[in-house]
Amino acid sequence: MNTKNIFKLAECEINTKYGKFQEHLYGDGHNNFIAITMGNLSGSENVLCRVHSTCIYGHYFNNTDCDCQSQFDNAQKLIQAEGRGIIILLDQEGKGNGHLALMKSKVYKDQGYQQSKAYEAAGFRSDARDYAGAAFIIKDLKIDSIVMITDNVDKIKTLTEHNINVVDIKTAQI
Repeated sequence: MNTKNIFKLAECEINTKYGKFQEHLYGDGHNNFIAITMGNLSGSENVLCRVHSTCIYGHYFNNTDCDCQSQFDNAQKLIQAEGRGIIILLDQEGKGNGHLALMKSKVYKDQGYQQSKAYEAAGFRSDARDYAGAAFIIKDLKIDSIVMITDNVDKIKTLTEHNINVVDIKTAQI
C-alpha cells in the first residue's frame, strides 16, 4: 500500500459506553482508515494500541462463531482503564479477502478448519491484510511506542517492519 496518498480527512469527539474518544478519519481516495483515541498521545510511549479489521459477522450480525466484537470491546475497556490509547479500524473484512471469502470459507470453518485454513480451502489467501495504513496513523499521531492489544504476532511483525516501536503485548481476549 502506498501511504503517500493517505490524508487526514476529519476528526471529532465521540461518546462511547467506554468514555469519550476522539475519532480520526483518514483516506487515500479509495479506502478509509479510522482511529479512535483517548488521551493525549503525541510524543507518548507505551500507548495501548489495537489494530482491528472490520468484521460484518461479528460487528453487525453478533455471530457467535466470531470474537471480533469482544476483542474490540476489550480494547476499549483496557484503554478506558489506562486513560489513553488508540484503536485503528481497517476495512479488511475476511482477513483482507473480503466478505465473499468469509462466506465461501464458512463451510470449511463449520467442518473444523482454522479460519486461515478455511480461506485457503475456499481458494483465498490465508491472510491478505495490510497494516501500512495503521503504521501511517501511528506515525501521523506522533506516538513514540505502542503496547499492542493482539493475539496475532503477524501484526507486530508487520508494524515493526514499518518502523513502529512495539514494546509489549496484551492479549485481545477477555
